Amino acid sequence: MDRRKFNGLGAGWLAGVPALWATEASALSLADLSQGEAVQGLKSALERGARTAIAELGRLDGFLGRDQVRIPLPRRLQEHEKLLRRLGQGRRLDELVTTMNRAAEAAVPQAQELMLGAVRNMTVDDGKQILRGGDTSVTTFFADKTRVPLGQKFLPVVSATTARLNLAGQYNRLVGKASDLGLLRGEDATIEQYVTGKALDGLYFMIGEEERKIRRDPVGTGSALLSKVFGALR
Repeated sequence: MDRRKFNGLGAGWLAGVPALWATEASALSLADLSQGEAVQGLKSALERGARTAIAELGRLDGFLGRDQVRIPLPRRLQEHEKLLRRLGQGRRLDELVTTMNRAAEAAVPQAQELMLGAVRNMTVDDGKQILRGGDTSVTTFFADKTRVPLGQKFLPVVSATTARLNLAGQYNRLVGKASDLGLLRGEDATIEQYVTGKALDGLYFMIGEEERKIRRDPVGTGSALLSKVFGALR
């Protein structure tokens, strides 16, 4: 692959000027970098972002304490939350939210092996797609490579945690109350799948946040390779 083409794509990605991708000027700004360095720098950034996101979310209040990723009540309960609270179900609603987020916090550490495996197996074509893809490219890369297997890995952990914390019982009582009032249908009781999906959404969101930090301030990462590669791409 033409090193100048790869480097030009990187410059366009971070500078937000796609028209520069094919120019000699953008290539020359990275002339001191080899293709291997550029790919390794990208892999290093992805691995760093994945590790940080997992560490941040996979601890007490990793989900519950963050507005951006806190798992809310399922939509159909949200629609009737005010009425349920007026009927004395407020404590149960609050317990449900806490338990769902604790289940997600317990599941996220299971992601590390698959996430890092996806990074280490990243191809040059994967790198080109990420560099072309803009602000959501890293999230798209991880989701494409890991969402299905991670969902399969998370679900048993979520189910075990929800069983220990009696999440299903809490949810079923609320659903039962709402169903008695004609607010919900019985088939809406899929709480473990709901928590698993939201846990994955939160994980990919946090990885995207870490990527943006690295792109904004590569020197601040403390990594010589990231500083060299991403600093040159600015």
